[in-house]
Amino acid sequence: MVATPKIPHSRSHHQYADMRNFLGVPNTLNVLTSFPLLMVGVVGFVLCLHGSCFGISVKGETWGWAFFYAGVVGLAFGSSYYHLKPDDSRVTWEVFPMMISIVSLFSTLVVERVDERLGLTCLFSLMSLVLGSIAYERTFDDLRLRMTLTFIPSISIPALAFVFPAKYSHSRYWFWAAGLYLVAKFVASADMKVYWSTSYIISGHSLAHINLALVPILLSLMLWFRNIKIPRDS
Repeated sequence: MVATPKIPHSRSHHQYADMRNFLGVPNTLNVLTSFPLLMVGVVGFVLCLHGSCFGISVKGETWGWAFFYAGVVGLAFGSSYYHLKPDDSRVTWEVFPMMISIVSLFSTLVVERVDERLGLTCLFSLMSLVLGSIAYERTFDDLRLRMTLTFIPSISIPALAFVFPAKYSHSRYWFWAAGLYLVAKFVASADMKVYWSTSYIISGHSLAHINLALVPILLSLMLWFRNIKIPRDS
């Protein structure tokens, strides 16, 4: 982060290919495609609090998954609010819950694969860093810390899943979820190209929202079906 120049907000960050208005709702599809996240987030949050429903064997995992699903719910509302009128102030409400979900997912994997205490330390330390990054971004108009905190856990999650042995079955779902996240990032970066190639039916950004919703769906299926492969010491 120190080696890179300041990255300020730019008006171009809030310009999307599909700006259609249906029934008086600005940027309609970008708003509506955020709501699948709400459904899976609410269901996942409720189920993760009941260990008998999901394959959760230690309390540290419950904390991590609860924050993950809470972030997904927050992202649904925050993304919809932002896309009604995209600007620098509103984007925080989309970015903040997404960062909560990402660092929670990373910390949960540390709890599962490495150590429960270390994972919980990561969870609450990273939460503090997320809050600090948002304050830093708003104060100094600099996106570097936020981008770092989003990027590093995103690549660390599949790396951890690959390096450390799985304690549960269905661990391949981690890699599928990481793949869907990458697809979402790719189609979002090709916003206009996707919009043009689909004959202006759906934009890359709207398609990215749908792909992002598939990530917690896949992880929820993993939690539902998995079983312990290696006995826990804790």
